[in-house]
Amino acid sequence: MGKLDNKNAIVTGGANGIGRGIVDHFAREGANVLIADLDEEGGAMAAEACTKLKVKAVFQRTDTSREEDVKAAVARAVKEFGRLDILVNNAGVAGAIGLEDVSVEDWDRTFAICMRGVFLGMKHAIAEMRKAGGGTIISISSNAGLRGSPPLHAYGAAKAGVINLTESAARLLGRDRIRVNAVCPGLINAPSSRGLLPEGTDIEETFSKFQPIPRAGSPADIAAIIAFLASDEAAWISGAHISVDGGQITADSGFFPATSGYYAGFQTHHKR
Repeated sequence: MGKLDNKNAIVTGGANGIGRGIVDHFAREGANVLIADLDEEGGAMAAEACTKLKVKAVFQRTDTSREEDVKAAVARAVKEFGRLDILVNNAGVAGAIGLEDVSVEDWDRTFAICMRGVFLGMKHAIAEMRKAGGGTIISISSNAGLRGSPPLHAYGAAKAGVINLTESAARLLGRDRIRVNAVCPGLINAPSSRGLLPEGTDIEETFSKFQPIPRAGSPADIAAIIAFLASDEAAWISGAHISVDGGQITADSGFFPATSGYYAGFQTHHKR
């Protein structure tokens, strides 16, 4: 038996990277999954892989910054599975650039996906979870939301908002048996991270220098804690934000220290 047997979940941004890791882990633990993403090819592949594990899985093309898309994804999950037990707000974007160079358009886009998308997911999932007698909402924040992290200015600010919204939602929804938590990944070897680094960078070697445990994180590392929080084993956990980062948030070097070659690499990469 899996720890998520007979549970029904939505994972936003579930077609690739951390999201795909969560989808795969959920399926192995017995959950039915709706994959909400803009990547139709990746989403279809993720759904097909899940069905081979004898669970139900569907892909729904979803722009999490658009209310009608999020509402439709929740409705589709309920139609396909009968109820909604778990929502994972994973979809996000990150841009690494000097503060004075961030355009208003990029700032707004980052907040629309990373912050508004989380709010919309919560807004439309709550009623269905109440009908089901409870549920759990887990949002992906970041260690950049815990500490100012240049050059991730817009991203870090949005992820800090995710933590605050998680805490207020947990206080509101506890009486409905809806638990709300956030996970704060550190440096993860995933497509979203690779896209921020200069071409040819060895991501494993680079990331291994920035936390006490000398390796980059993997989507599987994040998926494991998400599955735990989604399970009945975490029945007494709500309003928490949990760092999953190899100890990096407590390291003396800080997060993306401005004096490091890593930060300089970001700046060089994004000025090309």
